[in-house]
Amino acid sequence: QGTILPAPNFNPIMDAQLLGGALQGINCEKDVLIDILTQRCNSQRLMIAEAYRDMYSRDLITDLKENLSHHFKEVMVGLMYPPASYDAHELWHALKGVDIEEKCLIDILASRSNMEIFQMKEAYLMQYNTDLQQDIDSETSGHFRDTLMNLAQGTRMEGYADPSTAAQDAMILWEACQQKTGEHKNMLQMILCNRSHQQLWMVFQEFQNISGQDIVDAINECYDGYFQELLVAIVLCIRDKPSYFAYRLYNAIHDFGFHNKTVIRILIARSEIDLMNIRQRYKERYGKSLFHDIKHFASGHYESALLAICAGDTEDY
Repeated sequence: QGTILPAPNFNPIMDAQLLGGALQGINCEKDVLIDILTQRCNSQRLMIAEAYRDMYSRDLITDLKENLSHHFKEVMVGLMYPPASYDAHELWHALKGVDIEEKCLIDILASRSNMEIFQMKEAYLMQYNTDLQQDIDSETSGHFRDTLMNLAQGTRMEGYADPSTAAQDAMILWEACQQKTGEHKNMLQMILCNRSHQQLWMVFQEFQNISGQDIVDAINECYDGYFQELLVAIVLCIRDKPSYFAYRLYNAIHDFGFHNKTVIRILIARSEIDLMNIRQRYKERYGKSLFHDIKHFASGHYESALLAICAGDTEDY
């Protein structure tokens, strides 16, 4: 359900040649970069980078960084990372930047599978020579940190569901929302971070039966800050990941006066997974298409690159 698919009749050598021409000229031909890099899947882009290195003895990412600027550069360079490396890159900057970007940590760690987390941790260690969990431990704090640490272990059960324990788990969650002690918060995050998706579907249903309240409403009422945001993100991602990302994109576009980093990160990270579904949820929920809203807030080659990744239908204009 991605918007970027493998290009048919793919020729990495020809693409590398065109990119070389676009980057080496007096004026960088940005349209050529957009036409090629947003219309090839990630594995094809990596083959282009290899062909580019063979042809020019230069690194394509370095050349993109040197020739481009601002948000357009972030998009083009971001497309050149393999998915796990891109996640690692985003997490590193979120943890080690001037200010910690908690929302970036939430978006990535609440939504990735065990395998994606494992690959991302490996990439993080290779790229930055440091352990992701150690960095989370040293840069964040409190129950927010404990929950991130738990998610970063990538030990969620898979496929397993046991109806008989769902009611027990729901009871523990309900108590955790009433009592709010440190111990209850630990139990709450342990259940949300480690039970399988199938199990949690049943737990959320039981929670509704016991409390007469939706789990998200209960968490929002009882907790606050980034701990609350992270718990809600976990629940929303388990229920419907495309809806979660549609909601995050809408907020990034409308609530923060276009939060570029968030928009870029979600579009690139989901472009080959579920961006079509995210677009659909966005339109259903907010009335306007994602394509329309990006067009309204971004401009220039940056806008063109985002729209090419978003890939619009005729009615989206």
